Amino acid sequence: MKHRCACLITFGLFCFLASPAFGATIYNNLTPNNMMGVATRPSSTGVFEIEAADDFFLGSQTLITSASFVGLIVPGSGGATISDIVAEMYRIFPLDSNTVRFPHVPTRANSPSDVALALRDSAMGQLTFTTSVLAPTFTVLNSVQPGGIHPSPLQTTGGNGPLTGQEVQITLTFLTPFNLTDSHLFFVPQVTLTNGAQFYWLSASRPITGASGTTPFPVGVTDLQAWTRDDALDPDWLRVGMDIVGGTTPPTFNMAFSLDGTVVPEPSVNLMVLVGLTLTGIGRFVRRRNSARA
Repeated sequence: MKHRCACLITFGLFCFLASPAFGATIYNNLTPNNMMGVATRPSSTGVFEIEAADDFFLGSQTLITSASFVGLIVPGSGGATISDIVAEMYRIFPLDSNTVRFPHVPTRANSPSDVALALRDSAMGQLTFTTSVLAPTFTVLNSVQPGGIHPSPLQTTGGNGPLTGQEVQITLTFLTPFNLTDSHLFFVPQVTLTNGAQFYWLSASRPITGASGTTPFPVGVTDLQAWTRDDALDPDWLRVGMDIVGGTTPPTFNMAFSLDGTVVPEPSVNLMVLVGLTLTGIGRFVRRRNSARA
């Protein structure tokens, strides 16, 4: 009986150390609109890098296990296939950044940091992906295309105009989940296409209303707008709406994406599990010992 009691206590300790987590939709603003498409791709031979970023908020430590995002594939010289996908997580400036250099953009306030906090790359076997066609033909009203990103004072171009392509949803599975603490972060997906094709991340509703399964930001947390940069602007970032599109009343954009994963419970929750299992084991041991003596 002592052995059984010890086993129960050991099992309780294992549950504590294993930190049971709860599956959840971490963020969801996946329904795109036709307002903006922003180029985003990793660097490759003869091709410079472009990044587009949008933010999400974590209230506690979280393992991000998968992500989905919606974009436009604009064909090049032939049929386009995906050859690589990179997913990055950035913290907010001034974290992970050089704060003494002179920025070449209107502001760095609320932008992504200079360098990524973490990344996963399909070419390195760190993620897998699937794609689904949402519409064979989709037109976006404005875009930020390769070559359309400029440092101050020439950052305001109005955008690069309409684009038409195939609307697709890409779903990523992270073979090693992103293990992130509670914080305000930016998600940056990048897609490499073959034959000169280009991927454009599509915009989504801003503000997030909470309708159609979306998950608005918690009260007191500001939903930041989308940012972008290329190799020439790095490490600075520009706001897609306020800096690049501009105008008398500049627009602001969110981007279409969702994140899923597991929220790691607070240690107190694990401790309660451990104490409960331990007391259960002791109680069974005492009852059986008393019964044997009767």
